[in-house]
Amino acid sequence: MRTSAGILLFRRSPASAVEVMLGHMGGPFWAGRDDGAWTIPKGEYLPDEDPLAAASREFAEETGLTLEIDDLGERAIDLGEVRQSSKRLRCWALEDDLDVSAVVSNTFEMEWPPRSGRTEAFPELDRAAWFPIELARGKVVRGQVALFDRLEEALSISPATRSDPRRS
Repeated sequence: MRTSAGILLFRRSPASAVEVMLGHMGGPFWAGRDDGAWTIPKGEYLPDEDPLAAASREFAEETGLTLEIDDLGERAIDLGEVRQSSKRLRCWALEDDLDVSAVVSNTFEMEWPPRSGRTEAFPELDRAAWFPIELARGKVVRGQVALFDRLEEALSISPATRSDPRRS
């Protein structure tokens, strides 16, 4: 089974709500979709690689933004591992407030349109945005939702203190 590592960036909004940064998956398959089409910046790593270092590298590749690596291990909250369809995702949460308008992703190539013989390049993430956790639950692919529960637990956020995304 393939393994990926990722970083779930979060920030506290002025209303004391926690927001998470997600990337919208690029390419023609995801172009017209919203719910279920967002992801935590992540990527595959090899068995002999340090997963946190791989998560940092993949975050930089998918967003074009770098995280302060010197104290990453001290600041990162280990959210453990979840299973997504055909892969396992190991994830850390990190508090930071990056400008999502500056996100510029790496690209991948695929034949497009199908059976055309033409190859096109698409960004892995075509945009990024901040979401209150409750709203983010409906935006991400299903296998990543449990990571929000783990983040709330790590930050000791009870259901009664969660933000209501309709008020945002």
